[in-house]
Amino acid sequence: MERPSIDPSLEYALRRVEENIAEACARAGRDRDDVRLLAVTKTVDADRVNQVIALGVKQIGENRVQEFLGKKDALDLANVRAHLIGHLQTNKVRQIVGQVDMIESVDSERLAQAISRVSVERGIVTPILVEVNIGGEEAKSGVAPDQLEGLLEKIHDLPGIKVRGMMTVPPILTKESKKRAIFSKMYQLFVDNRAKKLDNIDMLELSMGMSGDYVEAILEGSTIVRVGSAIFGARQY
Repeated sequence: MERPSIDPSLEYALRRVEENIAEACARAGRDRDDVRLLAVTKTVDADRVNQVIALGVKQIGENRVQEFLGKKDALDLANVRAHLIGHLQTNKVRQIVGQVDMIESVDSERLAQAISRVSVERGIVTPILVEVNIGGEEAKSGVAPDQLEGLLEKIHDLPGIKVRGMMTVPPILTKESKKRAIFSKMYQLFVDNRAKKLDNIDMLELSMGMSGDYVEAILEGSTIVRVGSAIFGARQY
């Protein structure tokens, strides 16, 4: 695709996010390459997504199956990995399997089985993350922390999927100390389950941290931060 014209404000916002990630890694004594930026493209038109790709973004995340599929052909994804990060209904599995590089929001045995079944039919292996509701919020999806081990034991050997780690959407908090505490809790859960070394599970990725808390997430061990509005501005619905 032809390189798009770059909006200077978009370039500036992306540079600020990259600087913040680098500073957080330095504070945590981590290598910058340990953390990957996933630009969240919910409600963002294809032209603006292509601009951040031209600026060097290598991963994008979309919340909704239909929105991603509707703009996928207009995106320059030749060297970019696309993740589905929003809640996935089982009746949408057939539409999305094979269209994205990872599904981050697997929160039930039933959903994992559906992804497994379609992946096997299509002769592919779909990388997934298990979503954990670390704050125990009723309005959010994700498996409860005390049910995570049981879910992993049920899905780890399903054909056609590969568990690559965990994801969470934490409660909205304002104090840095509280943000870090909830991320620390999630990281400990991640480490504990990584130590179990179940077959077909590479507990390598911990996707946590968004526009309002990605710095704290990095300080507590996140490997993927999902940043949307801090790059693209407020969402336009």
